[in-house]
Amino acid sequence: MKIAVSGKGGVGKTTLSAFLARWFAEHGKSVLAIDADPDANLGYALGIADAAAITPLSQMKALIAERTESVPGSFGGFFKMNPRVDDLPEKVAVPCGPGLRLMVMGGVKKGGTGCVCPESVLLKNLVHHLILRRDEVVVMDMEAGIEHLGRGTSKAVHALIIVVEPGRRSIETALKVQQLAADIGIANVYVVGNKIRNDKDQAFLLSSLNGFAFLGFIPYDESLIEADCAGVFADLIKDSTRKALETIAENLTRQQTMPA
Repeated sequence: MKIAVSGKGGVGKTTLSAFLARWFAEHGKSVLAIDADPDANLGYALGIADAAAITPLSQMKALIAERTESVPGSFGGFFKMNPRVDDLPEKVAVPCGPGLRLMVMGGVKKGGTGCVCPESVLLKNLVHHLILRRDEVVVMDMEAGIEHLGRGTSKAVHALIIVVEPGRRSIETALKVQQLAADIGIANVYVVGNKIRNDKDQAFLLSSLNGFAFLGFIPYDESLIEADCAGVFADLIKDSTRKALETIAENLTRQQTMPA
């Protein structure tokens, strides 16, 4: 199964990504968690104490130069557009529990280089490989936009989950992500409601996103916020919160055909 998790910043998409990655690993799957958000936080959410020490792939200049046959830090020259990436998950991903590894993609933040540079080419080819070739569960914590999945890989994403919270800005982001998903051909789009305080919050999301397929709702739980502040996996949560998260994972697996 290939899962992409999106949503406005601060809605809890990284928390959900971490829980899903741990849940699938605990249920016997080989899981590759991908932090595809330039503002990388998935490592902390998975409980990796020294997550800040993990070097993003986009900053591995020697590796990028080797695979794209380019000069590190340069732009405007020639470089290979189809670099080898099939061995990178084994080389770069960091073990973070039985059956679970993490890869941090990083972002391309060089002003004036345009949208095509060796770093972006390597990341794009790696995403293509992860989605089309890897025979395992891949959980990708995305930034709000999903254009970088690309038209060539989008249909292989089994599920795009949009995390929303009760609020107009979150709803607007969800609608934009849904449109982007439709534009690039992602068929299975689901919604998870987070920070639900009462029935009114849940009703607001259901009415505002009428026609969306909801996997479930996560109650407002201060322990999730505390875990985020502490940079640890959200393990000490209320029983109702844990049950809600488990229900979301179970609903997702029922919607999809898991590989043997």
